[in-house]
Amino acid sequence: MQKLTNQKGFTLIELMIVVAIIGILAAIAIPNFMNYQCKAKQSEAKSLLGDLRTAQEAYYAEYDTYTTDLDRVGFQPKGDTRYTIAVTENTTTFTATATEIGNRVSSGQTDVWTMDQEGDLNNSQNGCQ
Repeated sequence: MQKLTNQKGFTLIELMIVVAIIGILAAIAIPNFMNYQCKAKQSEAKSLLGDLRTAQEAYYAEYDTYTTDLDRVGFQPKGDTRYTIAVTENTTTFTATATEIGNRVSSGQTDVWTMDQEGDLNNSQNGCQ
């Protein structure tokens, strides 16, 4: 019987070390990826509020007042949005609020953004922690 002395391959210890390294890298990378993904989804709220502000300013230029009627200012978001939009006004000022629908942006607390007639953007409740 001949002995095989030139065997090639990986030992079990080597494979276990590789699996452990991959596990450590995944534990670091996945939370960061989820946070970046959440922040990317927040850009929808910023964009919607900016578009609404532009529509409100055009309406104000014509009628000398702001309105809470989104159809009247011509604001109609396209597609399936992740945020609901609401407006409060008192003729010379307005505040628009974008509130996350369900958990479509974050998995924690509800994400809430506001913007006023000056264009001041505020993330009063950040779902991307």
